[in-house]
Amino acid sequence: MPELPEVENVKLSLEKIGTVGQVFEKVEFRRANLRTPLKKELTRKLLGQTVRKVERRAKFLLFETDDFVIINHLGMTGSWRPVTRAADFEKHDHVVFHFTSGLKLIYNDPRRFGLLEMIKSTGTSPWLKNLGVEPLAPAFTGEALFAASRKIKAPLKSFIMDQKRVVGVGNIYASEALFRARLKPTRPAAKLTRVEADRLVECIRTILTAAIGAGGSTIRDYRNSEGEEGSFQAHHLVYDRAGKPCVQCGAPVKSKFLAGRNTYWCAKCQR
Repeated sequence: MPELPEVENVKLSLEKIGTVGQVFEKVEFRRANLRTPLKKELTRKLLGQTVRKVERRAKFLLFETDDFVIINHLGMTGSWRPVTRAADFEKHDHVVFHFTSGLKLIYNDPRRFGLLEMIKSTGTSPWLKNLGVEPLAPAFTGEALFAASRKIKAPLKSFIMDQKRVVGVGNIYASEALFRARLKPTRPAAKLTRVEADRLVECIRTILTAAIGAGGSTIRDYRNSEGEEGSFQAHHLVYDRAGKPCVQCGAPVKSKFLAGRNTYWCAKCQR
């Protein structure tokens, strides 16, 4: 599933191809639903609306128009691509934004876990109202993370992946940040010390910033809206390296399923 760096890069690529300033001429649905039903009101109310801004909140893309906000979650396999000629549709092309300039923006999603809905403002969306702090925002501090971790028995990795506490830190970057912070993912969050909380926040920020700069991680089929793969997977130190030697100490990288997700760490380096 695309995590914060991948979604941020989709947002940046959508801006680069000129989505901002486009005027909707037509919204075309090529199936009736994704994760939720595709509502016909989008095909009516978006006509004539101008895309004023493309934003990211957590793992959601937000297309802000004159009067509405289109919320998009890429799910496991969602992607956007631009077409400036007669569209050659591909399998799993489910939504097409037609703009008056001739640009078409096509949403493709083989597994259909993605989301596309329209609201009046971000404050009215049930998808957004319970989200936690952005990890690159000033409010994400060691002090705040330490305070939130008190009395939390859940494993540390599950704690930092809880979208109600901090958003966008998915399976890949949680494993990588915990390795760099020298913290074992299975430790109860309540055992995090104040000094460790500062270190973990710094490592999360560093990992996410570096991953954004590298275009994200392409593990299977992730591409941005210009069709480009990410390259940060070349810098993974523990993720998907089970049984391979730790890059720091040489001990074999361990793995186990934690809260339904495969988790990677070095038992020697992380405590």
